[in-house]
Amino acid sequence: MPKVSQEHMDARRRQIVDAARARFTSHGFARTSMADIVAGSGLSNGAIYRYFTSKDEIVVAVCEQGGEAFPEALTAEAVAGFLEHVRIRARETGHARLVAQIYAEAAVSPQLADVVQQQLAALRAAVAELVPDHRRQHAEQIAEGFTALCMSYSQQLAVRGDLDPAPFTAALMSIIDG
Repeated sequence: MPKVSQEHMDARRRQIVDAARARFTSHGFARTSMADIVAGSGLSNGAIYRYFTSKDEIVVAVCEQGGEAFPEALTAEAVAGFLEHVRIRARETGHARLVAQIYAEAAVSPQLADVVQQQLAALRAAVAELVPDHRRQHAEQIAEGFTALCMSYSQQLAVRGDLDPAPFTAALMSIIDG
């Protein structure tokens, strides 16, 4: 039997995660079965179970695959661009609905909670690194507030639909500028 390349295995894994992401976004975790993921991926049951032993493992893989285009600076322009990116992903791919579901599931899944906590810690650390020198002594507080408001914007996009990011940009700049 020929060996399968790592690239092929990575592509199959992405195919499964992408199918699961699409299904989770449209139907939620609870209303998605392994059979739905199998059907969406176009692979066999055996192929799915070769990469993941359960739906919970797939949920974690979907969460680990996440990430946003974080701003390179904490300027009004960069922050506005970041929030616009979040808005576009919410509108075009349902990403905000998926994030809302991940947070809800993390409340009852310690494994997923660990992944989410690591991602939030990384976001806070990235923000703290960008805090202007004159606000350095408040970097941790700024990072905490920035992260909380960004998560709130995402959650509101999930529930309320398309929202103008301008008021959120102004609030974030208030947090950054003091």
